[in-house]
Amino acid sequence: MDKEKRTELQEIIARFEFPGELDECIPFGSGHINDTYRLTFAEPGVLKQYILQKMNKDVFKRPVELMENICGVTTWLRKKIQESGGDVWRETLNIIPAKDGRPYCVDSLGEYWRAYYFITGATSYDQVKNDGDFYQSAVAFGHFQRMLADYPAETLHETIEKFHDTVDRFAKFKEAVRADVCGRAASVGREIQFALEREPLAHRLCDLQASGELPLRVTHNDTKFNNILIDDATGRAICVIDLDTVMPGLSVNDFGDSIRFGASTAAEDEQDLAKVSMDLQLYEVYVKGYIEGCAGALTDKELEMLPMGALLMTYECGLRFLTDHLEGDHYFRIHREGHNLDRARTQFKLVADMERKLPQMQEIAAKYC
Repeated sequence: MDKEKRTELQEIIARFEFPGELDECIPFGSGHINDTYRLTFAEPGVLKQYILQKMNKDVFKRPVELMENICGVTTWLRKKIQESGGDVWRETLNIIPAKDGRPYCVDSLGEYWRAYYFITGATSYDQVKNDGDFYQSAVAFGHFQRMLADYPAETLHETIEKFHDTVDRFAKFKEAVRADVCGRAASVGREIQFALEREPLAHRLCDLQASGELPLRVTHNDTKFNNILIDDATGRAICVIDLDTVMPGLSVNDFGDSIRFGASTAAEDEQDLAKVSMDLQLYEVYVKGYIEGCAGALTDKELEMLPMGALLMTYECGLRFLTDHLEGDHYFRIHREGHNLDRARTQFKLVADMERKLPQMQEIAAKYC
């Protein structure tokens, strides 16, 4: 870490209520959006760890509203966890206030920072290692949905407007193709055509929400496997993390995003598309765990549309990656030339595979519903 970065971090760290003396500050995690650090502080006879994050204002344009959402939801979750006899320090995120009492601070450059207690003895994984881990994540996200089932979703802010409005995503994609600001459209004609041919798919869940057939709920909106902490000792999923996109949404989208990420046979940015497909066994494992975790919180229509949620979220994510590639990679962090294009191609390969397997996906969901 260079001297300028250390100086910046020291300014921020001094603004929070961290006890003890700073022993270590290192970059942490594999997220695409925020800058994250793990801090270790020395107190008499013990070392304690914390998470420090700079929120990405390019993505989250109203960070104060974002933190209002997180404060409201984590306060609600702590109450539910306490009522059930759980451990509030390990089963939800806990915010460390700044010295002025706010749940964030603003540095001299106008950047927004926040801090959490670090949950020790637990790990998040970028890929599913076995059926048991995926099942645990499904139970955890389902349980998250159940605990927040009676939270007034309409009181939450949209941290990213129209985040899972696939109709709007499709319109932005078409505009990116038309504008072609980076001159990349000609080289991705096949991917563009794949997306355009599936325009009716973009309307499917949005239309059901508009008609009232799918209820608005408090949703996580980024239910990848790596947003679950797995207890190192027991192998149980203990905590849902990364709450930046918690806002009103559809439960089937949360389910679907988990499937498109966790039931894939390859990494999200795999370049060899022959390796990419949807694992029906992992899909079934997740369906079982998610429905168990929800424990009756979902309506019959939500349960019926779970397979469509998987297909649609995969398609939407492919649209987002391809749009970002066309616009110059300003949203998702890239690590190589064409990285977002690789991501888009994996998602579209999964969409095609899910389309072939949709009857089987529906049968599996019906069995557990």
